[in-house]
Amino acid sequence: MRDEADDHVSVTRRQWDEHMSAWFDRYAGPRWAAAEPYWGMWCIPQSRLPVLPASPAGTAAVELGCGSAYVSAWLARRGARPVGVDVSARQLSTARRLQAEFGLRFPLVQGNAERVPLASGCADLVISEYGASVWCDPYRWIPEAARLLRPGGRLVFMAPSTLARLCMPEQGPLTDRLVRNLFGLHRVLQTGTSGREYRLFTLPHGESIRLLARCGLVVEDLIEVQPPPGAANNDFPEFPDEWVRRWPAEEVWFARREAAATAVTR
Repeated sequence: MRDEADDHVSVTRRQWDEHMSAWFDRYAGPRWAAAEPYWGMWCIPQSRLPVLPASPAGTAAVELGCGSAYVSAWLARRGARPVGVDVSARQLSTARRLQAEFGLRFPLVQGNAERVPLASGCADLVISEYGASVWCDPYRWIPEAARLLRPGGRLVFMAPSTLARLCMPEQGPLTDRLVRNLFGLHRVLQTGTSGREYRLFTLPHGESIRLLARCGLVVEDLIEVQPPPGAANNDFPEFPDEWVRRWPAEEVWFARREAAATAVTR
């Protein structure tokens, strides 16, 4: 019997290897070169949106769905010991090229964030900015993140907000109406401007909190991101400026690993 979860992983790998990496490569160099990390669609600086720990030096970190690994690069430059994990060979090739260009070295692993080829308890921090947090099934990648974390370790991830998903039709920009059901929200099909269909994931907030708790993770904070005045989003027309000035289009979750828990799948 074919594993439905593996099916979306293979589709995502093919999409990034065949066409999406070329589009995203233009963002990679400037992000690697940035003196200060910046986040999300509006490139909000770390000083205004503190996603990374204040003092990451010495932190063992795993970035799930690292893409070109600029988040790992930011961590490495601040004294952390990151490992970047991504399903796309082409994305990792870009990351290796940038490692050579910027003189930064850290491990890059080709792997599925729903079945990470790393040892349990290897990380103080697991982080994802629009990587596993968007493209992987939360019922699989969040238990994996919990497995990787040591007691006291933190999971941090950024993704489009649940509200944005509820207001986003299968094709076209966000609307000021709810167009998807909250109950049962999980797998989301989205058609891009190119006409390609993407398989994405979102959970309701309550279900996310319960899932994190079942994996031994306690939510410490949830930031509903508000773009700063003057911030421009020129690359994602499905998020109109008039919408994001009223409602959060992005959110950042912070959770801490406590007692050991049994992995949760669905």
